[in-house]
Amino acid sequence: MTRPPAGTGADVVCLGETMAVIAPADGRPLATAAHLALGVGGAESNVACAVAGLGHRAAWAGRVGQDPFGTRILTELADRGVDISGATVDPERPTGLYAKDPGPTGTRTHYYRRHSAASRMGPGLASHPVLRAARILHLTGITAALSDSCAALLDALVVRRAAPGPLISFDINHRPALWRGGPRQAAPTLLALARAADVVFTGRDEAQTLWGTARPEDIRDLLAPAPLVVVKDAEHGATAYSTREGTTFVPARRLRVVEPVGAGDAFAAGYLAGLLEERDPVARLRLGHLAAAAALRTAADLPTLPPRTALDPWLTLDDAAWSTPDDQY
Repeated sequence: MTRPPAGTGADVVCLGETMAVIAPADGRPLATAAHLALGVGGAESNVACAVAGLGHRAAWAGRVGQDPFGTRILTELADRGVDISGATVDPERPTGLYAKDPGPTGTRTHYYRRHSAASRMGPGLASHPVLRAARILHLTGITAALSDSCAALLDALVVRRAAPGPLISFDINHRPALWRGGPRQAAPTLLALARAADVVFTGRDEAQTLWGTARPEDIRDLLAPAPLVVVKDAEHGATAYSTREGTTFVPARRLRVVEPVGAGDAFAAGYLAGLLEERDPVARLRLGHLAAAAALRTAADLPTLPPRTALDPWLTLDDAAWSTPDDQY
């Protein structure tokens, strides 16, 4: 795998569905909450916003409805410095919506996205100039589950992609509720996409659910010939397997978690930022962990990242200093 060359397009283009998010303003369960807060969330746009927050050119491509939720999404992404020129407004179908339901055992999510505007994305989008000009094109397995046309779009962008083109980053992001056929349907589709990508992100737990592979090294072997595989193992850390650089493990920093939603997206953004900056393997994983920590400390899907002047000194610490328990950057 070669590093993505600089060009005139965005450093990272993220393609997928972004939804309006409603959540109790007081953290109580939906059934008893008196007031709801409105936000924006979607795995791919989360990555785009975090990449922009880390100082790189980010763009988001997707489809929203011609409704107030769609307007809110486009405004929020633009305000966060994300290029939305690859977005389409659908006059016929609505913007997707999901609700957060806090509870004593964690936060549940309820999705209202079937037949959404985003589900109408199809292979024709693969030739969009914004996508073709990217240094890195970031995709997730969520899009493959939205509709047959969305699955065909990912197949065109990843499996049957034309060369030359952007580096393909793919996050497995298995969402069981979206796959009507369950893991039996999801597993082969996501495996084919991962094997054809250049950079793959997966959680150890989701790999075990999909393919029965629990050990990170077994996941690496399964996803070959993908040249760069990053296996995330929650609070334990993350391991990068590179055909060029070998194996690198970096433990996660210990901190108080408010909500885990969005942490994986922030991690991917941090890692990709490190890749763009030609950081060494350890620094790339550390930047991923630091970005994820910002998401873990908030209930919002889109965290505000600390400035690079606060983050970058952590990238060069010795291992002992990095592993010291501390809730500060």
